[in-house]
Amino acid sequence: MGDSFLKYLQYEKRYSPKTILAYKTDLQQFQEFLNKEFDSAPISEANHALVRSWVVYLVEGRLDATSVNRKIACLRSYYKFSLRQGLIRKDPMSKIKILKTKKKLPHFVQEDEMSKALDQFDFGKDFEGLRDQLILELLYGTGMRLAELIGLKDLSVNVGDKTLKVLGKRNKERVIPFTQNLAHLISAYRKIRNRDVERKNENLLVTDTGQPLYPMLVNRIVKKYLGQANVEKKSPHVLRHTYATHLLNKGAEINAVKDLLGHASLAATQVYTHNSMEKLKKVFDQAHPKA
Repeated sequence: MGDSFLKYLQYEKRYSPKTILAYKTDLQQFQEFLNKEFDSAPISEANHALVRSWVVYLVEGRLDATSVNRKIACLRSYYKFSLRQGLIRKDPMSKIKILKTKKKLPHFVQEDEMSKALDQFDFGKDFEGLRDQLILELLYGTGMRLAELIGLKDLSVNVGDKTLKVLGKRNKERVIPFTQNLAHLISAYRKIRNRDVERKNENLLVTDTGQPLYPMLVNRIVKKYLGQANVEKKSPHVLRHTYATHLLNKGAEINAVKDLLGHASLAATQVYTHNSMEKLKKVFDQAHPKA
């Protein structure tokens, strides 16, 4: 079911395996709903009323609005593809609207907490200590995603120019600058890694056996050190949020932050301006005579 659509997502849209799996699951769940409620009507023959019935079913099942909207997005993409391929004559999604959701502000680490986690903790000078420190510094110092960190190639990091290249979503490459301090740390890590570890790949960051990093290990490292700094929310993505928020708090131009993060649209970056606004409100409350 939908094999040509899933191949389209993989090879033409270049969606991640995780997103493709989510879309596949959504299509399967919609088909199961049709099998149960409408005598096994195929997805290709579903009309507006059937799609709307599924949305109502999901809402009544107390599925959160964000998840429902992702399923709507999946069907919208699927039927647009089917219409272009001549598999259907009418798009049943034309009158289906997404649900209203509450905007959640991204969690981030305060500057003093981030300083405590990076500057006041003794990571040690052995391979694992330097690697763990570099993981935290790269996530906070470049705002890269977890997948980008894991896939970062040694040759993509130029300590002379203090820039690195990451391969982001949909195979889009971007260049990110980093600080001199981070350049020194990368050089120190490389020296110890090349001496003590037999690498089995071209990645910058590896395990103590030379294998590529994996998400569970990076998450464990981030939680360990942020936990020691008493940070409440602990994940690689929180450090990405922190990077963006601190840049905007320091006056960075939002379009520049958009490019650094690799966002496709400005709307995805604008969520961080809410955190910056909260800081401005506090300054106003403390400083203005009429506050």
